[in-house]
Amino acid sequence: MATSINEETADITDRLTAEYVAIPQFYSGRSIFITGGTGFMGKVLVEKLLRSCPDIKNIYLLIRPKKGQEVAARLNDLLNSPLFDTIRREKPKELSKVIPIFGDITSEELGISAGDQALLCKNVSIVFHSAATVKFDEKLKLSVTINMLGTKRLVELCHRMMYLDALIHVSTAYCNCDRTEISEVIYTTPYNPDDIFSLVDWLPEDMLDKLTPSLIGKRPNTYTFTKALTEQMLLKEAGNLPVAIVRPSIVVACFEEPTPGWLDNWNGPTGIVSAVGNGIFRTIICEQDYVVDVVPVDIVINLVIAAAWRTATSKPCEMKVYNCVTSRQNPVTWGEFVGLSIKHMIRHPLESVFWYPTGVLRMNRPANTIQGFLVHYIPAYFIDLFTWFMGKRPIMIKIQNKLAKAVECLEYFTTHQWRWQDDNVRNLLTYMSPKDRESFKFDVREIHWDSYLEKYVLGFREFLFKQSPKSLPSSRKKMTRLYYIHQLSKVLLVIFTWRFLMARSRKIRDTWAKFLQLIFSSARLLPFV
Repeated sequence: MATSINEETADITDRLTAEYVAIPQFYSGRSIFITGGTGFMGKVLVEKLLRSCPDIKNIYLLIRPKKGQEVAARLNDLLNSPLFDTIRREKPKELSKVIPIFGDITSEELGISAGDQALLCKNVSIVFHSAATVKFDEKLKLSVTINMLGTKRLVELCHRMMYLDALIHVSTAYCNCDRTEISEVIYTTPYNPDDIFSLVDWLPEDMLDKLTPSLIGKRPNTYTFTKALTEQMLLKEAGNLPVAIVRPSIVVACFEEPTPGWLDNWNGPTGIVSAVGNGIFRTIICEQDYVVDVVPVDIVINLVIAAAWRTATSKPCEMKVYNCVTSRQNPVTWGEFVGLSIKHMIRHPLESVFWYPTGVLRMNRPANTIQGFLVHYIPAYFIDLFTWFMGKRPIMIKIQNKLAKAVECLEYFTTHQWRWQDDNVRNLLTYMSPKDRESFKFDVREIHWDSYLEKYVLGFREFLFKQSPKSLPSSRKKMTRLYYIHQLSKVLLVIFTWRFLMARSRKIRDTWAKFLQLIFSSARLLPFV
């Protein structure tokens, strides 16, 4: 046994010292092409490459006009976001390396002009594909167009790239959620991807919508369904391209860099957790002892960058899959996740907190429905009525309806349990030098959930609610008042409930009288001191 361990250690040492190319050195002089660069993960990827790979040549971003904003304006907004504060302060010239490519993932040839296609084919050696629709309730036609057809068009472009060394496709750990044991392999899907393309082209959208539940089968939504089909399609379409797949689980706020706690969306559990923090959401269907698999976005991005490096330098003969998950190496249950989040939301309250934060995770659906009506909708109706009388726009019922829809989308993931293998991820660490492992950190065992969730709470307070840390002292005073009001309300509720029952039940009154008589009789027997 000792001999095998020594041999393994020596082998790792040999691999690290024999012509080792550090990750920043590998990216030196290279041009990168990124789809989804304006999304949550894409932004962190761009920032990390600029900050940690200073000699990178250019980063080309596929960007489409959106909401009346031209491509240049969207790029300007991206680079001026708080995420890039460190680079703007320390390395402002690096930002000029980011070059927009006008295009659209839903268009033929990605909507990229012939001139820009020629530019990419001549210069790009690494491609990161993270563009996708992540909406769980997306219609099948659009989900297929973006997630599947967009990937196919990108692969066609990659086949024309003269110096391509790696294509990294960002998938999801839940694409095989119809299984409970998930390895780092591409599983065969029940449908041929080409047949799905034909079906989407041929059928009217209303008929396609009716067929969607039977098509997706045991999967909960079109997102996981099309992501699984995309992986299957890659096996056929990629051919001899150097491709690797990274499957993150539920991606949440930054762990360490560039700013702990940074995030820019309400996806995953964030919207629900922040509603709990505001005191407007209190009960949810969830198995509290099940493990929740969430992973910080910077952990995912570091793995993505390292996977491209490894793919290009080792030239594997088969497509590698990396399950970027936390549940195998560093599990945290739903109960712990919610409990720690509430603890830190009480410690670092939101300015707009309406009631003292509490939360109940239960699997009893009738009880959840009744309590939800009592603590979610009845207060919302009263608040909206009061708001209407004040001449303002009522919004609480609308907010509760949105939360109910979000909870419905999340319920599948709070009531099921999966076990992922992550051997390829752990093996990748063994090929990296200690310096690269520190600079491009993705060892999830280093996450301390209590301190991380404090950063998470402070992050969505600052970056989503736009609330300054300077307002924390006044928010804490308000939280203290709400605590006492909350405790008083529970006492009053017990008193009123008891009085209501006493007034309507002779049996309860008689039982109560006998109880008091017993107490007084017992008291008379006690010796006086």
